[in-house]
Amino acid sequence: MLAQHLYPNKLKNLAHSACVVAFALLVAACAQTPSGRYHQKHDSAPIAPPQEVKMHDAVPANEPYAAANLRPYTVRGINYRPLESGQGYSAEGIASWYGQKFHGHLTSNGETYDMYTMSAAHTTLPLPSFARITNLDNGKQVVVRVNDRGPFHANRLVDLSYAAALKLGMLSTGTAKVKLDVIHVDAAGQITVGNGPTISNQPQATSLSPANPSKSLYIQVAALQDKNKIEQLGTGLTTLYQVPFHSPLENGVYRLRLGPLVDENAASQLLGELKKNGYQGAYKVYLP
Repeated sequence: MLAQHLYPNKLKNLAHSACVVAFALLVAACAQTPSGRYHQKHDSAPIAPPQEVKMHDAVPANEPYAAANLRPYTVRGINYRPLESGQGYSAEGIASWYGQKFHGHLTSNGETYDMYTMSAAHTTLPLPSFARITNLDNGKQVVVRVNDRGPFHANRLVDLSYAAALKLGMLSTGTAKVKLDVIHVDAAGQITVGNGPTISNQPQATSLSPANPSKSLYIQVAALQDKNKIEQLGTGLTTLYQVPFHSPLENGVYRLRLGPLVDENAASQLLGELKKNGYQGAYKVYLP
């Protein structure tokens, strides 16, 4: 109280200075805080990604297009008209990827963006769609589920999730020249990849292995207690590789097996593809 009585002007000046400093700090903080719904101003890779990001491809399926995502729209003054169907679509261009900034936010398809799954964004493909992306620089491939809009930059074809970019080996470069082929599955289960011919989803019958005439050759991919997950995975792999699957129950566990296969060469080729697509535990088995 004595200080207030003796030095009223000095105290007023100190209080005024403190307010000015506080206001300046507030303005600075606001200037650094990104506007809009995102917490980050600029996109980035995850600071601490999981030790193992699953490298399994998305599993193509017949999913109805969302009607709301077929309407024309405008972004940054540019008009976009989505395709009515992705069947037969194939294109080459530059791919980029998006990560931490958008992780956990809603995609244009109304789903939560998870940068650790195989997904992508495209400006005009109907949502959802499935596509095979090939990195033309190194030959690596990934199958993604297209559930978002973008990228809204000139000369960009597709925006990939962090996981998809990791599998394609393009994280360090940020962009890559790619080929995009839509994998279209119709209601009858027929498949069209890019502008290639439509093929039946009913696999052709295969013969017994010549190396073991009394037994059939299979690739065992997984073993789970959840029958629904095993059958869903089996259906997806049959769609991708055109090989029938079997899921017998043995000792309380469902074994997912692809086959029977024609010969050792066919089995080795399929096994290599499975391992490349993240199924490291797959192996050959001979069964009666």
